[in-house]
Amino acid sequence: MAQHSDASSNLPQDPRQRIEKLRELIRYHDRKYYIEAQPEISDLEYDRLMEELKRLEAAYPDLVTPDSPTQRIGDAISGDLPEVPHRVPMLSIENTYSHAELSNFIRRVETALRGQRVEWVLELKIDGVAAALIYEQGHLVRGLTRGNGVVGEDVTHTIKTIRDLPLRLQGDPPPLLEVRGEVYMTNTELARLNLERSQAGLPPFANTRNVTAGTIRLQDPREAARRPMHFFGHSIGYCEGLRARNHMEFLQEIAEYGIRPSPLAKLFSDSRSLLRQLDEEHISDIEEMIAQLDYEVDGLVIKVNDFAQREKLGATSKSPRWVVAYKFEKYEAVTRLLNIHVQVGKTGVVTPVAELEPVELAGTTVARASLHNADEIRRKDIRVGDWVVVEKAGKIIPHVVRVELHRRDPSVRPFEFPTHCPECGAELVRDEGGVYIRCVNPQCPARLRQQIVYFASRDGMDIEGLGEKIVNQLVDHGLVRSFADIYRLRKDQLLQLDKFGERKAQKLLEAIAASKNRGLARVLAAVSIRHVGTRVAKLLAQRFPTYDALYAASEEELAAIDEIGPVIAHSVYTFLHSDFGRQIFQQLREVGVSLEEPQEPDGDKQESALSGKTVVVTGTLSRFTRDEIEELIERLGGRPASSVSSKTDFVVVGENPGSKLEKAKRLGVPILSEEEFLQLIGQGKR
Repeated sequence: MAQHSDASSNLPQDPRQRIEKLRELIRYHDRKYYIEAQPEISDLEYDRLMEELKRLEAAYPDLVTPDSPTQRIGDAISGDLPEVPHRVPMLSIENTYSHAELSNFIRRVETALRGQRVEWVLELKIDGVAAALIYEQGHLVRGLTRGNGVVGEDVTHTIKTIRDLPLRLQGDPPPLLEVRGEVYMTNTELARLNLERSQAGLPPFANTRNVTAGTIRLQDPREAARRPMHFFGHSIGYCEGLRARNHMEFLQEIAEYGIRPSPLAKLFSDSRSLLRQLDEEHISDIEEMIAQLDYEVDGLVIKVNDFAQREKLGATSKSPRWVVAYKFEKYEAVTRLLNIHVQVGKTGVVTPVAELEPVELAGTTVARASLHNADEIRRKDIRVGDWVVVEKAGKIIPHVVRVELHRRDPSVRPFEFPTHCPECGAELVRDEGGVYIRCVNPQCPARLRQQIVYFASRDGMDIEGLGEKIVNQLVDHGLVRSFADIYRLRKDQLLQLDKFGERKAQKLLEAIAASKNRGLARVLAAVSIRHVGTRVAKLLAQRFPTYDALYAASEEELAAIDEIGPVIAHSVYTFLHSDFGRQIFQQLREVGVSLEEPQEPDGDKQESALSGKTVVVTGTLSRFTRDEIEELIERLGGRPASSVSSKTDFVVVGENPGSKLEKAKRLGVPILSEEEFLQLIGQGKR
């Protein structure tokens, strides 16, 4: 659902005319998208049209008509295939592009289920064609499109051409099973299909969604079989005898029968952990992962896990109330790949980058795109000189989706990934069991530049004025070869650099000096330890507030810290006890960088009821955001934690608290309302 700031203040002078125009536009684009498989606008633009129509019809209810696009459920019927009613309406899903709207959706659900623990499932939203598969006594008897949600098109003949879809289920399936999901095609298969079409003198298909929509409605199953389609199951239709009581059990059950379930589905025990995964800091990790998949994903689906809770929540005439699609704004363009170069990151990962013929994408000119890793280049068969499809989704940098093989010049050659670091010449090493290839030379100039930039960044030591351009000069001039060298810089050295005067040099030196007292957590976050960001660094420094104490801790003691675990603990322990790691901290100590975490004055700690206490916050608070209350707890000498255990001293409960409240009750942990918490710390009502 797109947001509009003119919800009520900018209504048209002639609402009837605007409403009719919107209906006409939406019907036209429905036809182009669902019937002709030739969409002319993006999903975001379509959703904005629909949202404007909904807003106007809400403002002028007397203008609502039964045939309005807002009153129907789903797609149009092509009229070329037999029509079959759905035994359970195949409703569509509400969309949102906003984290705030997503939070509002979750709040509505938890309010409706007040007092109940709500588990959430996060799934990929595959960009394909919705279909329902009906199995009777384990045999596939029918495949239907969504159609208009009440009646679908019978596409059994093309559904049966999907090779990874069982015609007969394995194991002991229920007597009647309807699995709903997405039919799709991979980008690799589309590239090969377009090459074949080009050689046959036929026009290429535009994208995987279009070719899938056209293929599934073909009358000739032999032609459909030549266009490889796939299916992921993600929802339940009409079933008799299903064992599953919730969504994750359903995905596991259909997998046992031989149906591929929705990939990479993840269960969250509460909404806080779900929303944290989807906030601005973490959503890029998901988007980066999606960019490396061979099939198109245009968003995420968030749904209530428990079937009984879904039943209680019910549905509107168009959409279930227990699910929402959190969509990405996606833009595509075709351009030429001029070159591929590799760059070395702060942890030594060597990342290939595409140099592109500049192309307009999402309102900006794009000249570079990520190629992720060597395996991606090989799988997509990306070569210098190719014409490529470039996509930008969400906030991630553009990436290459696929090669337009039908436009390939026969003279182009496969890309050879380097075996040695382009900067220092060291032999590159592939992660054991992984896809990343690294330069493991700790003295590599390329690694050093990236490490110094991050060390000085806001999440690191926050040295104002020490950006990438200055870091490059310092490293290139040999003035900085380690983190400690930053603190050895002199004014006369800075004055030798480009565009440095007395004032600029003095300001930078003052900023460097001020960073010495940021504390141990900042240092840990800044020195590029794998898996250690600001949150992990803070947790480590809270438990072991000096470098010496942290160095003396065993790997098991590190792993025992809440939210750390064995993988992070091993990375930290290995780094601290390596010759390179010991040298870093020894040198930082020699130049006067504090390796202790600042502590509140003893007097203040004694006065606080939270001193030394572990506090868990659950639910939505009226006076604080989550970050604000956790900062307050830390300031008063307490330790905010994310999970309840026997070591928890207090649980502060807001609206819709979820499972943590139940666990606190079972363990006998003291439970405080927000007002009781404020009274405890002496702030009372405010």
